[in-house]
Amino acid sequence: MASCRGAWSWYLAEATEGPVDRDGLDQGDAMTAPERPDVLVFDVNETLLDLTHLEPLFDRLFGDPAMLREWFAQLILYSQSMTLSGLYTPFGQLGAGALRMTAEIHGVTLEQNDLDELGERIGSMPAHPDVAPALERLRQAGFRLVTLTNSAPGAGPTPLEKAGLAEYFERSFSVDQVKKFKPAPDTYAQVAEAMQTPPSRLCLIACHLWDTIGAQAAGWQGALVLRPYNAMLPADGVPVPDYSVDDISKLADRLIGS
Repeated sequence: MASCRGAWSWYLAEATEGPVDRDGLDQGDAMTAPERPDVLVFDVNETLLDLTHLEPLFDRLFGDPAMLREWFAQLILYSQSMTLSGLYTPFGQLGAGALRMTAEIHGVTLEQNDLDELGERIGSMPAHPDVAPALERLRQAGFRLVTLTNSAPGAGPTPLEKAGLAEYFERSFSVDQVKKFKPAPDTYAQVAEAMQTPPSRLCLIACHLWDTIGAQAAGWQGALVLRPYNAMLPADGVPVPDYSVDDISKLADRLIGS
């Protein structure tokens, strides 16, 4: 047992070596800035739109607004499980199913109006306050702006339209077009092909490291926006994002200045 504890202590020391700068790259690495990208591809949910808009629902159902994070983790886990299994169910349906699963785990009874409220809140998330000013600056600086989301397109005004952000984007892409969820390679490839842009000239901007990992594995640049409840994964072999900032205005500063 002592030898196991010793090995584990060594592993933890290796994994945590080198502090990560929340507004840059790993402090232990002297890395040069990447080549300026041509196309900026934004994740939507939580990166641009404020996921905490859903907290009142989870507070009412579970007595704890932080249960939002357990539900969201289940949603991401099972979306990726479906893709790895060669299966597909639209993100909204998985979201409703993940809420039923979370409720069953915690002994909470759901009504149809609870599921309806989930859908209404997802469809009406406001933009984070740093987003619109940064998008305007990036557009004025000559970057092409598009979005790539796990959410399937629907009827009526889109969440981006409701949040007042749709005007900034040239195109909006959904994984529904390839029936695979991020970070599957095909989700990024469809954007590169449609935009007729080499992968190295695209930059994926997201607050989820699993998304930037997928984009960088596809040859893109990656920019991590460290929204609350999101962080780096300090482990060997995990791609370090080319940019790491705590809001999109700081990313605009770096991109425009590069």
